[in-house]
Amino acid sequence: MSQHIRKLERAVGRPLLVRDTRSVVLTIDGEAMVGFARSILAAHAEAADYFTGTGVRGRLRFGVTDDLALTQVPRILRDFRHLNPGVTLDLTVSQGVHLQRRVESGHVDVAFVKTNAGDGRGRLVRRDRLVWAAAEGTGLRWDEERPVPLIVYQAPSPSRDLAVRALEEAGIKHRVVRTARGVNTVLAATRAGLGLAIFVRSLLPSDLVELPGSAGLPELGELDLVLLTNPHAPAEPVEALTTAILAHTDRIRAIHGTRRWPAEPGRAGASGARPERTG
Repeated sequence: MSQHIRKLERAVGRPLLVRDTRSVVLTIDGEAMVGFARSILAAHAEAADYFTGTGVRGRLRFGVTDDLALTQVPRILRDFRHLNPGVTLDLTVSQGVHLQRRVESGHVDVAFVKTNAGDGRGRLVRRDRLVWAAAEGTGLRWDEERPVPLIVYQAPSPSRDLAVRALEEAGIKHRVVRTARGVNTVLAATRAGLGLAIFVRSLLPSDLVELPGSAGLPELGELDLVLLTNPHAPAEPVEALTTAILAHTDRIRAIHGTRRWPAEPGRAGASGARPERTG
């Protein structure tokens, strides 16, 4: 294995791994190579399926939170359907907590959701920071005489819990001005200037602004974007979709060199997201 890696490093002219006596980690170029390798393997599998007449088949029930559904997920699913025409894809868009329950009950095979950072559930796709978001022109500082107006998801919601806990620990007054069931309500209320919302940074729409540290608000921490899988789900379709999502994320990292998840072209504004739980 070491010889193969050294040969690959000589071929590309760049180190792909950083080695010391205790660990081996990928370099930035190594992470890019992983993304390209997954794409190459996927293309190889597509060609093999085409000429052998085989391929992944079956029914796959996929769930995704509505905020993630506004980013690159539609494109991923289009590519997946193109590569796997033998798979019947059933899509459910809902809140993360609801999707987790449907996975556990066997009504969804795999779900793309957000969980508390490091809680160990599911297969990690990426970790991203939560940020305070507001409409353009919103005041950027809050004092003790002016409670922070919050636009939050209905409980249970990790982002809501993290925001409230952070404000309470910082001794900052707050009040909930709007409780939402879905991302569209959060977006409408925030764009109307009713208050501040909490977004995963990579899912922040381009027409909202991330409040800087000078706004005087506390750090919110991070959430994990993960894939939860029902152990009784059909293995081949689940693995094919998992590979497609991971490969797409690796390509974005390699191309943009950033943690942000770019919006799909032509989907700025209401359904756009800046370059990188429902609640």
